[in-house]
Amino acid sequence: MSGKIISIHSFRGGTGKSNIAANLAAYAALQGKKVAVMDTDMASPGIHVIFGLGREKLKYTLNDYLRGSCDITDACIDLTSRLDIKGGGKLFLIPSSMTATDITRILREGYEVGDLKKGFTDVIKAKDLDYLIIDTHPGLDRETLLSMATAHYLFVVARIDEQDLLGTAATLSVARKLQVPEIRIIINKKPGIYEDKAITSEVESKFKARVATIIPLLPLLIEVGSRFVVILRYPENEFAKNIDDIYRMIL
Repeated sequence: MSGKIISIHSFRGGTGKSNIAANLAAYAALQGKKVAVMDTDMASPGIHVIFGLGREKLKYTLNDYLRGSCDITDACIDLTSRLDIKGGGKLFLIPSSMTATDITRILREGYEVGDLKKGFTDVIKAKDLDYLIIDTHPGLDRETLLSMATAHYLFVVARIDEQDLLGTAATLSVARKLQVPEIRIIINKKPGIYEDKAITSEVESKFKARVATIIPLLPLLIEVGSRFVVILRYPENEFAKNIDDIYRMIL
């Protein structure tokens, strides 16, 4: 299996994790890579909304695969032509269901973590992926531990916020126990009053992990409100440079 698993995680919700995952996937596809994004946040899914599938009825989702009612490739949607990805790259999405019935069912009944792991390896093989990007459930649960344990790269997204930073410390401690090979921190929604250099040195000395990039609190990202993939519409925006910083770490 040659494809790399990239886990994008945050200890709390609202950090902008899904937005980073979607943009990183699109960016890698634009560089000619074969990429799939899997939404494993089954309690509060939504990355498909960023890809423009919010109002569409999804034929199959990750929930169907975990229930055994379809193959993982059936739940894999090819977004390449829809998002006008040129240059030979491919972009796939494996969404989670947003219907109340499916969400309550997965919360009530759970699923076999082994099936999820098999889904990772099967989709990488079937689609000959360079990267499988996992948009995880915030916090620390079975699914998160699995996506961390199987990841080649783990990016933990945090804001300059005491709760976020304490949660990040807990996440990093668990990731190290799981022996994740590459762990990086992404600081997102940085207020203008803070200096990048100061943040980097403080965070790196405190957490003993490298800062991949520091994303400022950008008005454009607030305006967009998860309606589309920013770098596809605004490739010149400074956010694209942040995404490039992350991409260079997985190359």
